[in-house]
This record gives sequence, structure tokens and C-alpha cells, in this order.
Amino acid sequence: MKFNRLGKTELQVSQICLGTMTWGEQNTDKQAFAQMDYALEKGVNFFDTAELYAIPPKAETYGATESIIGEWFKQTGNRDKVVLASKVCGPTEWCPHIRAGKAHLDRKNIISACEASLRRLQTDHIDLYQTHWPDRSTNYFGKLGYQHRRETSATSIDETLEALYELVQSGKVRHVGISNETPWGAMQYLNLAQSSDLPRIASIQNPYNLLNRSYEIGLAEVSCREQVGLLAYSPLAFGTLSGKYLNGEKPENGRLTLFEQYSRYSGERGVAATAAYIDIARKYGINPAQMALAFIRQQPFVTATIIGATNMQQLAENITSLEVELSHDCISDIENVHSGNPNPCP
Repeated sequence: MKFNRLGKTELQVSQICLGTMTWGEQNTDKQAFAQMDYALEKGVNFFDTAELYAIPPKAETYGATESIIGEWFKQTGNRDKVVLASKVCGPTEWCPHIRAGKAHLDRKNIISACEASLRRLQTDHIDLYQTHWPDRSTNYFGKLGYQHRRETSATSIDETLEALYELVQSGKVRHVGISNETPWGAMQYLNLAQSSDLPRIASIQNPYNLLNRSYEIGLAEVSCREQVGLLAYSPLAFGTLSGKYLNGEKPENGRLTLFEQYSRYSGERGVAATAAYIDIARKYGINPAQMALAFIRQQPFVTATIIGATNMQQLAENITSLEVELSHDCISDIENVHSGNPNPCP
């Protein structure tokens, strides 16, 4: 296994992070336990979850993923072998089951959410506690065409960071991070940490894959200059970059087969780009999913790639992608496709 330093913290995290959002929905407790056992055996020491999970979010499975992890900790005694990351929800009008649809990144919500996560996870601390998405109105989850509006209800970043500081001071959280953020948001967190002696964000968890390289436009520079690396989620674009959905295929139990509402990577431009990337993988004799993961790993602003798997074969292939090094020619071909069809699925 290969490791990177998490921001400016003392933690060394595996370059592969085990994503967990399918546990409690597409995966049973037993299957999730097997994934954690295998990942740990292969050197993966970094697990990422969230209070929101399982996905898709619904009342019946809210918190289920954290509960599964907590039970695994209890049964195996492996808590001290894992760098554990979780997240607190931003505004949840679209999830009325989470704190009556009134979740915000204010002190009351953050403290309450963290304490509930700790109970489900059966631990006394979370190593990396992240805001899942901003409280303010801005572009995330694929939204384009920024329209500025003044808000009266959004929690200030000052209050959010002060609440996170309280959790750090109490020992319930070791380090903090952000997710689905913008360059402006990231720099606000960093500037406030410096000016007000508050916790410094250690990471940014945003989508990044061959179909969505928008992170490179502004946030990659922030990551490199400020030592706040990317935790890349959706590295396989909901599995589309494996090629399994091409030509209208709908594999049994595939995420996009089960949940057709997740159409972010299924548009015409996205399908065309995916087919081109699959052709490149075949040209160089590389597993397409492993090529997509290796491309992410080789970026200087990436700390870890968050993989998700619904079966053990996928998990093994994803972890083994660490052994794949893309040649100059392969990367050149990838860049040619990107130049002709840039960010088809932001």
C-alpha cells in the first residue's frame, strides 16, 4: 500500500480510501464486513462514511452505514487500525427525515450530528469530520451557471468552523475537512483558521474523474499551494468508466440499473467520452476502471481516491489499481479525448 500525509496533520492515509455509501442499501452487513476485512488486509487504513448514508438517502436507511461500521469495530476491535472519516449534512430540505429537514451547519446541528455519529460508530472520536456540502447557495452536486443571491438563513463559515473547533477541543474530532466546496469556500475556511486560531481544514472531498475534471480549474491550485489535498469521490463516475453501461447495457444490481435517477454521467457527451476512454484502455491493455483510478492517483493534488464496490471482485480490482502506472503515451491519449470533449459531466 502507498500512503500520503493528510493535509498538514500527523496522519498517514492510504492512497485508496474505502467508500461505504452502498452499505445498508446495495450491500448487507455481512458483505460490508467482508469488504472492511479485505481492505484492511490489503493495507487500506482510510474509511469514509457520512450520517446521510446509505445512498440513495431515505429515512429507513439513514445512519445505517455508520451503524454497520460501528458493529464491525465492536466485533473486530480494529478501530485503532482505521483513519475514520465521516460527514455532517448541510441544509436538508430535500431530506426531511434528517433533523426534520432543518439541518444546517450551525453549532446545534453539528454537535448533535457528531454525537449521534459517534454512537452509531461505537467510537469516542472521528479522525476526520467533514461538512458534507455548503450551507450557502452555491454550485455543488453538478450545478452550473452560478447565480448569486443574498441569504438570511445560511450559517456563516465562522460559526461552522467554531462548532468544529469545539468538537476538536472536546476530543470527539481530531481533524476537520470540507466536501463539495468551491475555491472561495475553501479559502474562507483556511483564512478563518489562520486569523481566528481555529482548526485548519486537512482535505477537500469533491467529485473527480475522467468525465468531470472541474476540480482542476480552481481547487487543484488551492490543494497544492495550501497542502489541502483532494479526497476524490465518484472516481469511476458511478461505475460508468468501467464500461459496463455502454451500448445501453443494464447489468443486474448495477447502481444505475437500480437507481435510474442518478443520470449525471449518462448524457450523450458523457457516453461518447466514456467510449473513447474505454478504447484507450483497450489499446494499452489496461482494465478500464484501473486506468481511470490510476489517472486520479497520479495527480499531484490528490491525497486519496475514494473507491466504492458492491462486490469483492470490484474491490480487489480497485485496490490493485495501485499497481498501474500510466505511460506518457496513455496520458497523452487521455488528454486528447479531454481536449475534444472537456468535462462532459460536471
